[in-house]
Amino acid sequence: FNMGSIRVAVVMAMVMMVHADIKPQKDFNLQRFGGKWYRVGLAYDSPGFLPYRALLTASMGIVTPLPNGNVNLTMWEQSPAGCLTKTYHYEATSVPGQFSYFSLRHGIVKDITVVDTNYTEYAIVLKNKVFNREYTQVALYARSLKVKNEVYQKYKAFALSRHLPRDSIMTPPPAENCPANGY
Repeated sequence: FNMGSIRVAVVMAMVMMVHADIKPQKDFNLQRFGGKWYRVGLAYDSPGFLPYRALLTASMGIVTPLPNGNVNLTMWEQSPAGCLTKTYHYEATSVPGQFSYFSLRHGIVKDITVVDTNYTEYAIVLKNKVFNREYTQVALYARSLKVKNEVYQKYKAFALSRHLPRDSIMTPPPAENCPANGY
């Protein structure tokens, strides 16, 4: 047996226990969830993220549902080095609307749950990881860069319910020319 896979299984079990109270979107429909989204809100409590908060911009992503229920997510993010393209491979779990992926950067499995979406306007997504302590991230995705106030309030209320500090709940400005062709 492999110690790495045992460690991953233990972390997955811990994450699932901690988030047993988080339910994904009822009757989650992956096909309807696919397509272009903008990350227009981010709430994150990692101390290592604080210096980068002022640099954060709303980023664009494309969600591509795969036939096996997994998802590819391509994100374009503005950085001091320019517009970076990142691709994430999310694996479906037995619960529709919940995914996991292995972060090469952190060397751990992360949990992704689509908590609330109406598919045409917004999605509230919870990302969780256990890495020397538990880290939680709540993101607000929208089909356009403009979001109704009640959607923003819903995102803020959910982030606060996950014990994220009020000053960690951000709505970054749009990125300039990232991606360059705007898709």
